[in-house]
Amino acid sequence: MVERHDTIVIGGGQAGLAMSYYLQQHDREHVILERGRIAERWHAERWDSLRYQFINETIELPGLSYKSADPNGFAHYTAVAQFIESYAAHIGAPVLERIAVTSLRHEDDYVLETTDGVARARNVIVATGPFQDPMIPMAGRDLPRSLYQVHAANYRGPQELPPGAVLVIGSGASGCQIADELQQAGRSVYLSVSRHKRVPRRYRGKDVLWWFEKMGRFDVTIDNFPQRRYPPSTIITGVNGGYDMDVRRFARNGGRVLGRLLASSDGQLATGDDAAEILGEADKTYDEFISAARISAARFESSGELDPDDHRPPAPVVMEIDGIRTVDLAAEGISSVIWATGYRFDYGWIEIPVFGSQGAPIQQRGVTASPGLYFIGLHWMHTFGSAFSPMWAETPLT
Repeated sequence: MVERHDTIVIGGGQAGLAMSYYLQQHDREHVILERGRIAERWHAERWDSLRYQFINETIELPGLSYKSADPNGFAHYTAVAQFIESYAAHIGAPVLERIAVTSLRHEDDYVLETTDGVARARNVIVATGPFQDPMIPMAGRDLPRSLYQVHAANYRGPQELPPGAVLVIGSGASGCQIADELQQAGRSVYLSVSRHKRVPRRYRGKDVLWWFEKMGRFDVTIDNFPQRRYPPSTIITGVNGGYDMDVRRFARNGGRVLGRLLASSDGQLATGDDAAEILGEADKTYDEFISAARISAARFESSGELDPDDHRPPAPVVMEIDGIRTVDLAAEGISSVIWATGYRFDYGWIEIPVFGSQGAPIQQRGVTASPGLYFIGLHWMHTFGSAFSPMWAETPLT
């Protein structure tokens, strides 16, 4: 039996549910198809200790805010998943769970092949998020099969790893948090770094998110960057009450820092001589943030919002990074590799030519060249704030 809807939203996470809220505000008939449970990735692809990276008072979706006794604390990921589920019930979102869309094509309408039959719609909104296909570089295929390997999406905690040293590849937020966790658990840890930005967790008594808003960082658009490619990720954490993340501190505490992974052969890793350069760039972004925050602070000095005794950021960690170029996995006792190397888009099921050479959708504020086909919930979909504010869900439908 063929079902037809005005609008079908693909994905029952926070982006798809926020879209449902606005569709209801405009009396637009729609249904949400979710391949698993509501907030499936929050349930299935988070490690045990993970906490939301921004303070509790910032957790909200259109029409509902997260309630917490500690507005400046950091919610465990399970609490975020529960909030998203409660939000779906709160707005009465028409979610059909455990129905995966296997293909999408355009005829007179959009035609969706699903695991529960065929559906048609005048409009389709793809809300499957940016974390789709865990990416492991080609070099991973050449590692010894005896190594335990897991992507950050499937890592759960130190207890799952066999005895021995651990190599974490990638120093975005996930890689740095996992490396810290393993080090605090007493593991010997090697970290192969990649480009990242570093900021203080708090400055002048305010969380970094507060400063991002006051400095206009959320309003920076993707069009400011060459080829509309967004910049490196910013490393922050909400674990242990939230603290400043710094690879140099990890090194000072005994971690071994490597450059980018270049190749692997016969149990030998070749890494780039770029670790010091990468950390130097991260230090620069930290200093630039502090300088910008100091300028912005002048607007709030008289209001009493800022801590008057917190003018100086923490003293920088002084730790020179040596240029390790090769690593013998067996000699170093490395038994596990964790790939914190990000994700690829997985839109092979969409049979409509709206993608660029790297597989990302070609869109402006979520609108594609195919009338009635939209995307939401992407990193830097329009601005830096696109990933944080629910207001981007107001994509106008034709």
